[in-house]
Amino acid sequence: MPDPQLPGHVQSSSQLPQWFIEAVKRHTPNSDGLYAAQLLWQRGIQDPEKLDGFLNPDLYKPASPFEFGQEMKSAIKRLHQAIKAGEKVTIWGDFDADGITATSVLWEGLGQFFPQNQQLTYYIPNRLTESHGLNRAGIDQLATSETKLIVTCDTGSTNLKEIDYAQQLGIDIIITDHHTLPDERPPVISIINPRYFAEIHPLFHLSGVAVAYKLVEALYQTLPNIPQHPVEELLDLVAIGLIADLVQLSGDCRYLAQRGIQKLQQQLKSRTRPGVARLLELCQRSGDRPTDISFGLGPRINAVSRIQGDASFCVELLTSQDEKRCHKLAEETELANTRRKSLQKDVTQQVKNKLAQIDLSTTSVIVLEDPQWPVGVLGLVAGQIAQEYGRPTILLSTEIEEKINPPEVNTEQSEQLSASSTPHSPILAKGSARSVNNIDLYELVNSQSHLLHRFGGHPFAAGLSLPVENIPLFIEAINHQLRQKLVVTDALVNPSLEADLVVDVANLGKELFQELKIIEPCGMGNPVPKLLIKNCWFEQVWNSNTQDFKGRKVQYIKTQLEIWDDSSSYGFPGLWWGHYQDEVPKGRCNAIVELDYNNYKKRPEVRLVALQLGDTISSFNLFNQLDWILDWRGEDEERGRGGERELAKRNVVRGRHSDPE
Repeated sequence: MPDPQLPGHVQSSSQLPQWFIEAVKRHTPNSDGLYAAQLLWQRGIQDPEKLDGFLNPDLYKPASPFEFGQEMKSAIKRLHQAIKAGEKVTIWGDFDADGITATSVLWEGLGQFFPQNQQLTYYIPNRLTESHGLNRAGIDQLATSETKLIVTCDTGSTNLKEIDYAQQLGIDIIITDHHTLPDERPPVISIINPRYFAEIHPLFHLSGVAVAYKLVEALYQTLPNIPQHPVEELLDLVAIGLIADLVQLSGDCRYLAQRGIQKLQQQLKSRTRPGVARLLELCQRSGDRPTDISFGLGPRINAVSRIQGDASFCVELLTSQDEKRCHKLAEETELANTRRKSLQKDVTQQVKNKLAQIDLSTTSVIVLEDPQWPVGVLGLVAGQIAQEYGRPTILLSTEIEEKINPPEVNTEQSEQLSASSTPHSPILAKGSARSVNNIDLYELVNSQSHLLHRFGGHPFAAGLSLPVENIPLFIEAINHQLRQKLVVTDALVNPSLEADLVVDVANLGKELFQELKIIEPCGMGNPVPKLLIKNCWFEQVWNSNTQDFKGRKVQYIKTQLEIWDDSSSYGFPGLWWGHYQDEVPKGRCNAIVELDYNNYKKRPEVRLVALQLGDTISSFNLFNQLDWILDWRGEDEERGRGGERELAKRNVVRGRHSDPE
């Protein structure tokens, strides 16, 4: 493979240390490893020991679960007590993919020590009526069933009032979570949360399912003679939750994801998890790529709570050995995802219709409300609108009446908020907010907390509710707040879109795909490599619609094509999601692509990320502000849980949303 051309700030292979190139080559036996070496070097993987551990999980030393110190020791001590006393233990989970897999890990892991459905149960709040976190009604239900110990997963760190209420009822609590910490430690038996570590600690970025796994791992280490199944059997579930939650895949997160994908890719043959195997079949994935989770399994698991509210059956889907039952649940999950996509598309069009009647030149923050919008998809639509229109977006629904208690700002990450209805309650507007271009949405919305009923989230995504009568004042105030901020920071200037490597069409193929695959799993902190192809053109361009698992058309357009340049006498196949045939340029252009693999056609393909048009492409400078046409194939619900952190780095001028899964 010839030396690739590189953007000016990237070292060429001739500038890399020879020892480093040789070290990378050991992991790429079928290629010269130069592209991978350049990527790894520019991403800071430059130490020999760090390099080997990054590329080969066998050479990485994971952190002990007892790195959590006294908190882990206290949790294990209390679990030992519950085992000996025969106390009833309830897992309190969450309804997103991270929370569902975390619940499943504890269900199987703690199930080695507590009889399931007798001494061990689980509780997952209803997304549409209960929201994230502990709540009094659920605690009352557990107290009635004589639960003595609650073990949370992916939730609970900031539920101080609910924790106090549970203790009044004689229920102890162990928190396993990864969300924002309260100012003071909650009065619980233990709080196992990696946010207590320094950011450089290998456990800092653990998601909820990974924290739950560390608890199970510690219990296995202290009672090694009880479990009948190795703790490593849980790692496929860990990988699903980790990757779906878009945490930074570094340190132990990367290690656990690597190990989990190794197990996940065996599912189509081993079928040790028939529900997972069936889901992979339905989305035509093999399980060997992180995108099989982020664009396949993750959206389907998340869709259940978005559409139905109650996602409890997903734990059964992931853990049951009953193949017939799992097939039924997998198809129900697939149908929920199809329904989710349909609702998302409808609401998106309604939002755009409203925007067409608004003077966007005077609008810094998009805030829209409609009584008919389903709350479950508003975060997805808000993320899409924010990216397409280049403005923070808040979408609200007034379809639910809720009794208004004193205003409360909850730092627990939340999209859906409590919805207890009474016959004469004032109406609340409820919904989701998404940011763009590095604007701190949490700070922006929180500045108007006096107008809100409830609010929680992080800088790029949040959930909120407020009295309907406060909406006009809220819109005026939040736009004024951002306009003032923009005068100082110019935050709406689009950041540049950068590529990692410059390649020719002749370089594309299985060899390059396998070489770049060694840096997987990709995700936050280790993004999918962006490849720039200069002075290229397209042939064999045609449109097709995707289909659901029953063969029915789903209106998510994709354009199939071949990309050509002067380096080869053959074109290379590719896709451009969310764009029509007539949008493909007729002449030469510059393209940024990702090299992917089509499981259905059993071949590598490119996925177009962006195209640059113009008559001066030969003098192309990668880091200028340019007119790009973008592909939004990845704009799925996963963006609502943190993906905006990566999207905020992109130069978004115009584009169309698409959703291949």
